[in-house]
Amino acid sequence: MSSIVITGMGVVSAIGIGKRENLDSLRSMRGGVAPVHYLATEHRECMVGEVKLTNDEMRVRLGIAADEASVRTSLLGMLALDEALADAGLTADDLRQTAFVNGTTVGGMDMSEQHYLDFLSVADATSLKHDGAVNPIDYIRTHDCGASTDLIADHFGRFAMTTTISTACSSAANAFILGARLIASGEFSRVVVGGAESLSKFHLNGFNTLMILDQKPCRPMDATRAGLNLGEGAAYLVLESEASANARGAHIVGRLAGYGNACDAFHQTASSADGEGAFRAMRQALQRAGIEPSAIDYVNCHGTGTPNNDPSELEAMHRLFGDGKLPSFSSTKGFTGHTTSASGSIEAVFCLLAMQHGFVPANLNFSAPIEPWAVPIGQTVEKPLRYVLCNAFGFGGNDTAIVLEAGPQPATPSR
Repeated sequence: MSSIVITGMGVVSAIGIGKRENLDSLRSMRGGVAPVHYLATEHRECMVGEVKLTNDEMRVRLGIAADEASVRTSLLGMLALDEALADAGLTADDLRQTAFVNGTTVGGMDMSEQHYLDFLSVADATSLKHDGAVNPIDYIRTHDCGASTDLIADHFGRFAMTTTISTACSSAANAFILGARLIASGEFSRVVVGGAESLSKFHLNGFNTLMILDQKPCRPMDATRAGLNLGEGAAYLVLESEASANARGAHIVGRLAGYGNACDAFHQTASSADGEGAFRAMRQALQRAGIEPSAIDYVNCHGTGTPNNDPSELEAMHRLFGDGKLPSFSSTKGFTGHTTSASGSIEAVFCLLAMQHGFVPANLNFSAPIEPWAVPIGQTVEKPLRYVLCNAFGFGGNDTAIVLEAGPQPATPSR
């Protein structure tokens, strides 16, 4: 594929606000999973990866008025996008020639679920009475995924194009694919891609009904794994044609070397035992990058910690790399929880930070291998990285993998 470079990135997660805090947490093996604190749910026993800010605190940081309807997903997205645009040196004028591809599934559900019954109780929505600064009907209007994307985009001005991808846990990773195709087609020379997702009661309860939530910190790729911890956050990366980046003298953070997507349609929520979809997605990504499996220095696994996902993904990796030939691998969901639709872009930022600073992130909480497969990296390991494979697998078997290539050695993150 033609050279597509990355010229900026921004991230918000349970382990920090911005690249610097996230990098420090990754290197020091400081996780962000804890009992529920910010989400208004009675299930306080759940372990989750929450961003350590209230909605009001985020509003203040972003300069958003109290009478302006904003949902948590969009607030998280604004914080991450602000850092990504600043990192890439983009202005409001630049955005008029830039596309924005956002991945989310929860959208504005965290607020609409609080006002849904009020909305149903009146015949005329315009007559809905309210005591607060925002009319509850405004939160119904910001419910869907596209509305969250528009809230994020509109905060920064006007993009040339905005669109939303909602393929569950592969959403943000699939944003990379659409962004790359928009650049390759010549439609745009620059596309901002990524995703944002907040926790909601519906979100938490839905995963709970699947009986795949762990009441302790999750243990991906571990024989004692019992399920996932849900998380929230956002991350965006600026993709750009190399010619465009060079023309404006942009610093190149890294390259999108390849990508692959496959749908095995094995089950609505479960992965197949042989990992067929994951195998095909990873193989496509390597083929598009024009490299052999042996060139991969690290795999950031989807690694949710569920009984089903981890052995399926390991089987797919053994099929791709060969027994005894797996590169270093880990899941970073022990740090952040599973950020669902945002996971592909959050973990892509983690991969780029790891490449910039020469280390492999640890697989937190690992104690015992899943026999007969290989063992993940249990502690932070210093290691130069050139090519990294990053996986994001969604419900219904919508599986995506991207290959990232290291750029020039960077300066220290600005924040």
